[in-house]
Amino acid sequence: MDYRAGTDVGGTFTDAVLIGADGSLHVQKSPTTPEDRTRGVLDALAVAAPDGDLAGLMQQIGYFAHGTTAATNAFIERQGAPTALLTTRGFADILRLQRSMASWTGLTVAEGSHYSQRSLPVPIIEAEQVGEVNERVDYTGTVIVPLDEERTRATIRAYADAGVTAFAVSLLWSFRNDAHEQRVRELIREEAPGAYVTLSSELIPVLGEYERTSTTVINAYLGPVIHDYVSRLDAAVQAAGLRDTATILDSAGGVLTAAEAAERSAGLLTSGPAGGVLASAKLARRMGLDKVVTTDMGGTSFDVGMVLDGEPVLEASRSVGRYHVALTSIRVEAIGAGGGSIARVRDGHLSVGPESAGAQPGPACYRRGGTLPTVTDADVVLGVIDPDYFLGGRMPLDRALAEQAIEEHVARPLGLSVLEAAAGIREVADNQMADVLRSTTLRAGYDPREFALFAFGGAGPVHAYRFAATAGIGHVVVPSTATAHSALGCALADRRRSFSAAFGRHTPAGFEHLADHVEPGLLGDAVGRLEGRARAALGDDVEISRYVGMRFRLQVHELYVPIGADDFTPAGLDALVERFQEQYEGIYGAGTALKGSGVEVTTVRVDGMIPTPDVAWRRPDWESADTVRTREVYFFEAGGAVTTPIYLAGQVPLDEEIAGPAIVEYPGTTAVVGPGQTFLMHASGDLSIHIPTDPSAEEAAR
Repeated sequence: MDYRAGTDVGGTFTDAVLIGADGSLHVQKSPTTPEDRTRGVLDALAVAAPDGDLAGLMQQIGYFAHGTTAATNAFIERQGAPTALLTTRGFADILRLQRSMASWTGLTVAEGSHYSQRSLPVPIIEAEQVGEVNERVDYTGTVIVPLDEERTRATIRAYADAGVTAFAVSLLWSFRNDAHEQRVRELIREEAPGAYVTLSSELIPVLGEYERTSTTVINAYLGPVIHDYVSRLDAAVQAAGLRDTATILDSAGGVLTAAEAAERSAGLLTSGPAGGVLASAKLARRMGLDKVVTTDMGGTSFDVGMVLDGEPVLEASRSVGRYHVALTSIRVEAIGAGGGSIARVRDGHLSVGPESAGAQPGPACYRRGGTLPTVTDADVVLGVIDPDYFLGGRMPLDRALAEQAIEEHVARPLGLSVLEAAAGIREVADNQMADVLRSTTLRAGYDPREFALFAFGGAGPVHAYRFAATAGIGHVVVPSTATAHSALGCALADRRRSFSAAFGRHTPAGFEHLADHVEPGLLGDAVGRLEGRARAALGDDVEISRYVGMRFRLQVHELYVPIGADDFTPAGLDALVERFQEQYEGIYGAGTALKGSGVEVTTVRVDGMIPTPDVAWRRPDWESADTVRTREVYFFEAGGAVTTPIYLAGQVPLDEEIAGPAIVEYPGTTAVVGPGQTFLMHASGDLSIHIPTDPSAEEAAR
């Protein structure tokens, strides 16, 4: 049997999903191995192998895709390659200025509102690693100052002698004329053979010198690290018997070959979280849900995405590690809230996260030397997680060590019992996650109460019933693959590439028709060139989506508006303006559009996709039992312990609504149904939890 395989490396666990040609699912997880993450990948595949034969399984895998946090970790920890930036003379400080956003980029609204918490980000590269190049091209692409090649050679040699192994080249207006950047790359190859090089005109040829430079520098900084990572991964899986090369999931939800991933390393910064949103989009279409918010709670983070009308919500730019990356990606908001998030008491106040115990030493109950209390420790103490059935019994936990950590670090300092302290840890974490749910949906112009919530990750189903209710969401879905949902997204990911280019046309105030100021043929030609690049990268069978970046004049942020192949006419451009205004007001409110100020068409973008054949996966063969057990579980909202039915996932009757409270145990996670809630197991293996949205009704049910 041929399998499709997906793997995802998280901070605490590495997940694996196998999909057989007959729709069979094999879902497992194994502890992440920080010293060599490829070993953790093979460990997870070995556990997932139907007969435990890794070598035999690898021979049967026809497609292998991998999601990774390697780029994110290297960037946030500033573990990239020694990098130099070559830029136009006079613009050496562009990366340090960050459009005057440096002190608050990447902070939450609450953090940014307190000036004492603002700070400058840790630099990607120091000021002395920025070299100025004598050259100048104007906004039309005309060369004003020729490239000074001898001085540029000397600058490159000096950096190479100082140990620089990666170069980012971002020259002003190079997206209009890339001749100077191309020549600088040739000089680098002559003066610093073997150095990694990224050109802004190839990676991101768009308007916005800071965002373009930031993205180019990050790509160069991470390039050698990602090259080493994907090379080792590819070698390891092929040595284990894989017949083909590995593919890597990028942040936009497409898969790249190992070689492509090394060239577009900045596009991997949200590789892992993107997989869960992708898998959720496919499941949402099957279930007929048009508004879904996705929540992935693992060991170290809580990631939130959105699916609208069956498609992941994308964004053209995002901040990562306090810098901007202007590459198309699936929109994911994240906070440091996971099963391994550490609870602390500071000045009499309980806080949870963002620090995590990670995989090593992990929560105190892991018995790996951890002594600080975490969310997982609280779940064990409260009876939510059965310490003898963690990972299906493969990794027993120690409740006594969890109680000891909570007693010493939380209960005693706050004058609480251990159970009260554990319940407080859960409640703080759940409210933090509910805040992210509200902010993610509201900032996009949507009411969170209109959404269904998909809960996955090892800890997501454990907490979803509570943070969904707090956010006002009444429908929670726990996918059958919840424990490794992001890995499923990798296995099902389509081949995708996104290509952008600056356009740069605008209208005066009070204009009537866009075509009077933006030539339809010129816009069509710009889109056509990008379509050609998409077909060259993915083949003639590629499915094309076209977008135009627009904004009102004198504004900063742009929106991407879909445009059809037949819309490059005067009437089509007027309809484009109308769609832009509708999209704008849908986000910012009725009446906020400013057409009278004029509009700018800043960017054109083409997304290409080669769909992956869908697989009708079926309910996994979960463990069952003859009788339903019970145990005492402490529910904060009930004010104490409640005798709660405990179901193994395989023994939950299908299509039968059951009243909570209840706990459903899977081999890799635990789904909790709160008091006053109901749940239903679908034939597909997906679990629906229904939460009363009227607080008085919920109280009456309890």
